[in-house]
Amino acid sequence: MTYIESANLMVDIEFRGRIKVGCLTFANYIVGEDPATPAHSTRVKWAQQTMLSPDSTASQIQPTVVMDAAVQEAGADITDAALQEAVETSVNKLL
Repeated sequence: MTYIESANLMVDIEFRGRIKVGCLTFANYIVGEDPATPAHSTRVKWAQQTMLSPDSTASQIQPTVVMDAAVQEAGADITDAALQEAVETSVNKLL
């Protein structure tokens, strides 16, 4: 993707909606994970905040997700499964 394409995708509302679903999916997973998971406390706090304010979380993480290699390659046409992986990778980078 070009810089302008990336910049446009970083503010695309429809794409943000897909990221929001990915964040909520990952938050649900984190809440149910083994408490012995490294950084579990931090992860659970993120998950709870995401569940309370999913739009805010999606907005905050959207630029990082857009810069993921899979998103850079596929753009907005990325599959849901590949986008989920990009969301989880992005969240893990930030936690």
